[in-house]
Amino acid sequence: MTTAYSQDLAFSRDLFDTYDTFRETALTHRRFKQTDMLPLIDQLKTDRRFEVTKVGESVEKRPIQMIKVGNGPRKVLLWSQMHGDEPSATMAIFDIFNLLRADGSFDDFKKQLLAETTLYFVPMLNPDGAERYQRRNALDIDLNRDALRLQSPESVILKGLQQSLKPLVGFNLHDQNTRYSAGPTPKQATISFLATAFDQARSINPVRERSMQLIVGMNRVLQQFIPGGVGRFSDEFEPRAFGDNIQKWGTTLVLIESGGYPNDPEKQFIRKLNYVAILSSLKAIATDSYQAESRSEYNTIPENERYLFDVLVRNAQMMRGGKPVTVDIGINRYEVNVGNAATFGYRSIIEDFGDLSTFFGIEEVDATGLTVSPGLIHTDTLRSLADLTKYKLDSLLQQGVTTFRLANSSRATTHLAPVHLLQPTTSAVRPVQTGRIPTFLLRRGNQLRYVFVNGFWLDVSSGSNNLGTGVVE
Repeated sequence: MTTAYSQDLAFSRDLFDTYDTFRETALTHRRFKQTDMLPLIDQLKTDRRFEVTKVGESVEKRPIQMIKVGNGPRKVLLWSQMHGDEPSATMAIFDIFNLLRADGSFDDFKKQLLAETTLYFVPMLNPDGAERYQRRNALDIDLNRDALRLQSPESVILKGLQQSLKPLVGFNLHDQNTRYSAGPTPKQATISFLATAFDQARSINPVRERSMQLIVGMNRVLQQFIPGGVGRFSDEFEPRAFGDNIQKWGTTLVLIESGGYPNDPEKQFIRKLNYVAILSSLKAIATDSYQAESRSEYNTIPENERYLFDVLVRNAQMMRGGKPVTVDIGINRYEVNVGNAATFGYRSIIEDFGDLSTFFGIEEVDATGLTVSPGLIHTDTLRSLADLTKYKLDSLLQQGVTTFRLANSSRATTHLAPVHLLQPTTSAVRPVQTGRIPTFLLRRGNQLRYVFVNGFWLDVSSGSNNLGTGVVE
């Protein structure tokens, strides 16, 4: 490893180790809204090093603001959350601002960075989508498929900034499905990169090559912290996407996708990785050190693959047609917005069933020697969800009672208690099969071993569990 590479890794390690000093404490979870972010932008207006400009409004007239810092010749445009439910990098951007504002920390780096680059940040390009915690904007348009027609004001803003600023590099900051794996492995693709194509042939010109070189450098940095956990998105050309078009318009485009990491549902560790990766790449731009990177190393990053389930139950026994069969059960958990989307519950599904031996689970349960059966339904019928408070649910779950019937229809689809509720019109027959909600039992003979409710489980023998929200079906 060259001296320059060693220095870059040491710098990124310093960023990682000191991160908590600069972490923006006002942002602690994924589902923040623009009203949570605007006071942080207002703070920047009082710092003469930053220039805050309103560059337009969203469909619902929420302000979209750009923050400029630095006076160098290399222009870099960074935007986040063009999909409203992809907030990881937005949090990291405000962590970066805190570092840039702090005196006495990384001063040599900051002096060089702000002398050699001019940085333009647009955090939360899609505030209307963020308000609803949804991918699309208030027109139900995917902004990342609107680069040609420009039907959304947010799309017009982004193209206008690229055309007027003509930045050397653009960072398109997203979140991706947490179930992507880094190649055909059990490793989640915690961070994935893409040097977007600018034509169907996936040609490589100097603009795209620079993207590959920057990604190679960031991959080396991140391997220190998530070895084997970096993926590469498919570079199939998407003619409607901003990433592909911005590359075509002459700005080097780096796409960063934040995926999943064990025990990090609010993506706070992934936010930290964004902070380290982006700052490391900005340093490479300021110093031109990326030019020493070999673009051939880009293709050694494993492609994103779909080899993961949220939960994989392996080698369970079931009776089918009067005969025992061995099956694996692949379960995925899907978030359901609650109220104003500031909170959420889960609705899980049996996604696949059968021989899943080539797949992996983010969580796995070895059901060898265990038999699957439906969860038990309590003999009582509930008049409302509030009636659940009358029952000792922990004790009932230990007995395999997973389900209650409702006397009256409920508009709810999820609820906080770890129990499965059936609407009056829902059949009591709940077979364990694809497309069904995964509420079932695993027994060894007559001994209850595991209880599953809505895709979350309780180990009866040890008492350990990861029980989550319940479901109304």
